[in-house]
Amino acid sequence: MSLTDELATFDEPIRGGLRVGAPGKVGALELELTPAAGVTRVQRQYQAAPLHAFRPIYLDPVRPDMAFVFIQQSGDGYVQGDRCRVDVACQAGAAAHVTTQAATKVFAARQNVAAQLVHLDVAPDAVLEYLPDPVVPCRGSRFFQRIDVTADEGGTVILGETLLPGRVAHGERHVYELYWSETEVRRPDGSLLFADVLRLSPGDGAHPLSIGMCGGHDVVASLYVVTSRIDPAELVVVIRGALALRLDVVAGVSELPNHCGVVCRLLGDSSKTMQAAVTSAWSELRLAVLGAPAPNLRKG
Repeated sequence: MSLTDELATFDEPIRGGLRVGAPGKVGALELELTPAAGVTRVQRQYQAAPLHAFRPIYLDPVRPDMAFVFIQQSGDGYVQGDRCRVDVACQAGAAAHVTTQAATKVFAARQNVAAQLVHLDVAPDAVLEYLPDPVVPCRGSRFFQRIDVTADEGGTVILGETLLPGRVAHGERHVYELYWSETEVRRPDGSLLFADVLRLSPGDGAHPLSIGMCGGHDVVASLYVVTSRIDPAELVVVIRGALALRLDVVAGVSELPNHCGVVCRLLGDSSKTMQAAVTSAWSELRLAVLGAPAPNLRKG
């Protein structure tokens, strides 16, 4: 995995620990999903520690064809020098929801950085939801994530990410060094639909709690919907309606460029209120786009 020039300055040799590229430091997960016998099944799977995917389960009574895949990152979380890659391909007619088993912790990095690359490929008439649990950046951590999506015009993608302030019970509140997340969505011919970046670096003078950043709110989340099944203007109304009574979060909803969908950015003060708000928005837009509300993911 190649790093940007800025991140490359953190790519120092690790002293007193496993080097970058050592066994267990380069995780990989490749999933290819395809419809078969009325449901979506895993046609091909490759995994390398610390990433692992459980067998798909079917949780949605309204969409019994949709496969729900839970990704597990073995160990307590990401540490410096970890390089992980997740590739998910949804073939034509497939429907899948990909999430994580639990929140992703990122631990302190004194000499290097933890990085994750996600690539999602969505074919015509396919549906892919990629909604991992929140990232928890611990004190002194550095984390880079890039999500690349290739979406056919007839495919549907629901994509989200949530960032918590850290381990608040341990006195950590935005004391990580760097959180950098890039999202790009393209058509199969390579044409760019949109790009978005969330970069927070508390030590650089622009603190996440400042007015120009999160305005005193601790939790930030993003929800993207790329689809041609429903007009973006209608989706904006749907999501705004779902969040109208959520007075414990601040949210903005707007159409994405190229008439490809909508984006919703949310700010909140706790993981509990943010989870409730994101679930409300996800459920209503899912009902509008897929004809099915959000199911119970059985995460406790």
